[in-house]
Amino acid sequence: MNQWEVLEILERERAVQKGHFLLSSGMHSDTYVQCARVLQHPHLAESLADELARGFTVIPVDVVISPALGGIIIGYMVALALRRRMVFAERVDGRLALRRGQNLERGEKVLIVEDVITTGGSVQELMELVESLGGRTVGLGAIIERGKDRDFGVPKKVLVRLEAPVWKADDCPLCREGLELEAPGSRHLA
Repeated sequence: MNQWEVLEILERERAVQKGHFLLSSGMHSDTYVQCARVLQHPHLAESLADELARGFTVIPVDVVISPALGGIIIGYMVALALRRRMVFAERVDGRLALRRGQNLERGEKVLIVEDVITTGGSVQELMELVESLGGRTVGLGAIIERGKDRDFGVPKKVLVRLEAPVWKADDCPLCREGLELEAPGSRHLA
């Protein structure tokens, strides 16, 4: 599956939306990608996950970790494709943490899987969490990376790179136009 096929799936399922959006990073954009519109279909989630997993078949992976809420489905499906365990991190007092009896064993090789990378802040936070728990991040997979190609110091596979503008709230031209701001993500910074 190439990036054009992935984009076609995203567009067919109306996952790419236009408007004025507050992203989970706190940035504003005229484009929002609601991966849940695609991932609600198990056969599409499986196809995307299989493609992501193919990028990590030669890298030893013990466990997949994803951030709640958006990354859970794709992370789980990648773990299924790799036949590995999957854990997810949730926000506790504003920081990502493992809860619900989930943990990492010292020395485990961890693959981070995200739905969308915007600024890379959640990825960096997950890498720090993995390290603090004694694991080692060995790769990063995502359905979409917005904007520039970021280097996190580990092998990375992204199915689609999406060029969509992002602005700080103070610099947002859509705010200056008075367009209503929508906050569709699972985490909102106000």
